[in-house]
Amino acid sequence: MKGEDFNIPKIKNAGCNCPAGLGLGHVTRCIPIISKLLEQHCEVIVAASGAGKILLEKEFPNLTFISLKGYNVKYSQKKSWMPVKLLLQIPKLLLRINAERSWLKKMIIRYRIDAVISDNRPGLSCPNIPCVYITHQLQIKTGMYFTEYLAQKIHYHYINKFFTCWVPDAEGEANLAGELSHPKTMPNCPVIYLGPLSRFEKTATAQNYDLCILLSGPEPQRSLFEKMILTQLQHFSGSAILLRGLPGNNPDLKPGLNNLEVKNHLTTEALGQVLQQSAIIICRSGYTSIMDLLKLEKKAVLVPTPGQTEQEYLCRYLHGMHLFYGIEQENFSLEQAIQQIQHTGVVSVPVKTDTYIAVIAGFVLQLHRNHQ
Repeated sequence: MKGEDFNIPKIKNAGCNCPAGLGLGHVTRCIPIISKLLEQHCEVIVAASGAGKILLEKEFPNLTFISLKGYNVKYSQKKSWMPVKLLLQIPKLLLRINAERSWLKKMIIRYRIDAVISDNRPGLSCPNIPCVYITHQLQIKTGMYFTEYLAQKIHYHYINKFFTCWVPDAEGEANLAGELSHPKTMPNCPVIYLGPLSRFEKTATAQNYDLCILLSGPEPQRSLFEKMILTQLQHFSGSAILLRGLPGNNPDLKPGLNNLEVKNHLTTEALGQVLQQSAIIICRSGYTSIMDLLKLEKKAVLVPTPGQTEQEYLCRYLHGMHLFYGIEQENFSLEQAIQQIQHTGVVSVPVKTDTYIAVIAGFVLQLHRNHQ
């Protein structure tokens, strides 16, 4: 049945694939949004590709999925070359963004879509229907004032084509993303703060692991960090679990360590249990991981992906707030990180984590009114 037959909006949740290829965070933070849309009796169509599509198909096996080509950003093994390599790919990214707009027009007609929610896919806007853009990077960190100014101007050019912009962070001074989500200059379109988004719910759980290593992010840095971790785990006497962040048909890793359990990928429910069963988490300082750690109130060591300026900024910002212990990958020492994390308390920030529920309900209500 068609959604409009029962005055139920047909919403396509597009952009679940991270535009810059930074990992699965942009995918997983779509999960609570999709769940709430389904609770509001919306017909949701998901557009994604690659590992993100595999993950969401496992979470929502009954939804309609359509392929949306990713940006396929390439990364350097050396941190010093990362900005240059990214800069050289800008023309390709701009072409991809323009192609998205043409693709979306066809999909709106084919699937009779009433609204679009795009997580960091700036090309997925259309003037004929409400289109929402989700980002926590209203200020893009590059490490240089001029390039940050230029990046924000380009980003706002696309953001201002959307109906509204949803920012997954708290609105006030107590927030998780600092200047990223609270820049001096705001876009012209309406900005609504959703509060932190997480697919997890905190429950009382017994501790089964001393350490949980949650790997994510682009290659080759994901594999380089995995190799470093496995070497140092040989001298770790506690119980540990390594989550490789590789959904799909990837070969299982056989580390040969009796105290180490390895999983390529876990469902949301299983991952939430493992995280809560772990005393200490080691993970990238990706924003979605940070929101999850806040929701679960976990002690964590943050290790930013080398050369990824957003993660490096978040690591410094949250380390300075004494919420987490942050250290660069090239200086990573498992023994030192475990010693230092003992001096931090359980994460607790006075921000609401359910603000997004009311925002989505209001959005769906407005769609109903548009159909009347």
